Amino acid sequence: MTKILVVEDDTYINDMLRELLELNGYMPVAAYSGTEALLLLPRGGFSLVLLDLMLPGKTGEQVLEEIRKTLSVPVIVLTARADKETTVNLLRLGADDYIAKPFDNNELLARIEVRLRRAESLPSEGGRLHYKDITLDLDGYDAVIGGKKAGLSKREFEIMRLMTSYPSKVFTKDNLYESVWGGEFLGDDNTVNVHISKLRAKLKALSPDTEYIQTVWGIGFKMAE
Repeated sequence: MTKILVVEDDTYINDMLRELLELNGYMPVAAYSGTEALLLLPRGGFSLVLLDLMLPGKTGEQVLEEIRKTLSVPVIVLTARADKETTVNLLRLGADDYIAKPFDNNELLARIEVRLRRAESLPSEGGRLHYKDITLDLDGYDAVIGGKKAGLSKREFEIMRLMTSYPSKVFTKDNLYESVWGGEFLGDDNTVNVHISKLRAKLKALSPDTEYIQTVWGIGFKMAE
């Protein structure tokens, strides 16, 4: 089933959009802030994003910029600002389409169908993500350096995929636990620390002189520059 991320902070509109999508055979997932959207996206599997602009946390424009750094997923922007300057800026930032609020449901569904068809016709990117000399094999669930596999566990791979998708972002232990383990972080640092330590060791075994994961003291972790 086609999975669509609905990024809209207005609960009524979010509920309405998800109901509309479900009735038309899609699998919607809700995000109510830009920050939440960026945490959900790296988990993968989304075929399209419906993105509001006026969001708490990161704005829609900021979310769009982050998406376009690593992902080619189609993005349709929902905007109350339909002036020419705004729409030109959205297209330059990487939006695939936009629709002005209030919108007609049938028009929105038609635009979704068009974008999904176009995305399906594009050549595959091979299920790979690159950072420095690491190739992350998204199909094989492993990291490859110099042609050698790191032998990552599923959790280690998910941490790596999340962090390499947003290499400039500092992830708190809360972020990592909630995204990778899918539950509420209860303050147990050990689980995250152990997995980060093992991940570092496996990467270091393949490239001893390169630092890949940087500790940001008092906050969390990020990919080393």
